[in-house]
Amino acid sequence: MTNASALIDAIAEPTRRAIVERLVDGPAAVTELASDMPISRSAVSQHLQVLKSVGLVTDRAVGTRRVYAVDPDALAVIRSYFDAFWTRSLASFRAAAEQHPEDT
Repeated sequence: MTNASALIDAIAEPTRRAIVERLVDGPAAVTELASDMPISRSAVSQHLQVLKSVGLVTDRAVGTRRVYAVDPDALAVIRSYFDAFWTRSLASFRAAAEQHPEDT
């Protein structure tokens, strides 16, 4: 199972988050990704390696290119993390809101 903290740390960096957001729309090669970004293909490749190392993206060979895609299972891990976070946070808020002033 992929570590939610590692996934979140990886997309905390704005360029990597932009790459993931682009890949959510569909698979793309480095050259396609770089054409939409103000950084070099080499820099995009480095960011993709970080995303791949935490399991957020996968790649496959298509001819002479590598095509990258978001791993939906990794996105599910992130979603599950935030669902649990919000469930706990909202339960705490509800408990605080329902607390009577004389209970404090």
